[in-house]
Amino acid sequence: MNSSIIGKIEKARRYAEEPERAAIRSLHIVFRGDHDVYDVRLQDARWTCTCHSYEALGLGTCSHIMAVERLLGPMLPEDVPVSGQLAGAR
Repeated sequence: MNSSIIGKIEKARRYAEEPERAAIRSLHIVFRGDHDVYDVRLQDARWTCTCHSYEALGLGTCSHIMAVERLLGPMLPEDVPVSGQLAGAR
């Protein structure tokens, strides 16, 4: 293996151990829920989801958004509001 790629792999491993280095600004996820497939988006520090609960409840969150928040954890920028369950986790 090329020695320069070995160095890049090691650097990537070190970066991955420090998730605070990365901050997600926009994101589009296709989320397979129990009943359908939904588009979960983060844009301009605002979450949206195409599921019925997000639209009907008007809470600005849903189970799909909350799952994505759990997955991304420390990579979410401070200006992105998180659901109550994660607010103390940052």
